[in-house]
Amino acid sequence: MKLAFAAAVMAGLMTGTASAETLGISMQSFDNNFQTLLREGLQARAAEVKDTNVQFEDAQTDISKQLNQINNFIAAGVDGIILTLADASAAPGISEAAQKANIPLVYLNLEPGNVGQLPDKQAYVGSKETDAGMQAAQATCDLLKKKGKESTAQVYILMGDLAHQASRDRTSSFKDTLAAGDCKGVTIVDEQSAAWTRTNAMDMTTNWITAGQPIDVVYANNDEMALGAIAALKSSGVSMDDVIVIGIDATQDALAAMAAGDLDATVFQNAKAQSASAIDAAVAIIGGKPVEKQVMVPFELVTPKNMAEYANRN
Repeated sequence: MKLAFAAAVMAGLMTGTASAETLGISMQSFDNNFQTLLREGLQARAAEVKDTNVQFEDAQTDISKQLNQINNFIAAGVDGIILTLADASAAPGISEAAQKANIPLVYLNLEPGNVGQLPDKQAYVGSKETDAGMQAAQATCDLLKKKGKESTAQVYILMGDLAHQASRDRTSSFKDTLAAGDCKGVTIVDEQSAAWTRTNAMDMTTNWITAGQPIDVVYANNDEMALGAIAALKSSGVSMDDVIVIGIDATQDALAAMAAGDLDATVFQNAKAQSASAIDAAVAIIGGKPVEKQVMVPFELVTPKNMAEYANRN
């Protein structure tokens, strides 16, 4: 985890530079709840840094559209680029284009496919996705043990967009953690992509309910899908006391569902810290200052016992 640089460069950033800097920012989707939190965080930190302007574009989950946006940023001569990827596999080509144009590039939140081979003047700011899956699995197992179902539970997984490393890492670490602990006897009945969205998750969960098999746990790769699962379960007359639902992000909607007794746990992903670190990294690189290639912000488990601490964190 490398966050120390942010504090070190912030004083310098606040004093500004000789001329205004423009950052072109391409977001995976303005409609995605967590991406909205990131966008708000980017705007807030940019406003704190003197002479830093930001220009946002919405890729609408379309990698072709995002590539056009990156090319337009390069053609316009922006001083730096920040993006949340629509498709992790496109990162090598994007990195090459930015490198040829000598424009600093910071990947945010969604891990690029070339994260281990980033060129000079490029960095990734995010969180260790396997930690999110691990924490979610540990919380799940603790709850199953209280119900006496650690060996018999039927578990369903709602995955995010399969083009994102986060979906794969959050799912694999969840399953690996369950298999290595006291809940190794549980059955993963099905795992399907709901592409991070509440509506898709609602439809997928409804299909599972209609199939008539027991549902003891629904683990979702993000809170939006967890909320979709909850909506489907409740509309089908399933008691939320009978199903464990776990999400990731600790959004305000998720915390409200937890307060209502519907969501059992989530894993806090710090949108403000990720966004601030991305702005700081981009401005630092533009200014010729050293930046870690990977800046990782830790995940934190949120349960009804500590949820009040996270009320205004995202």
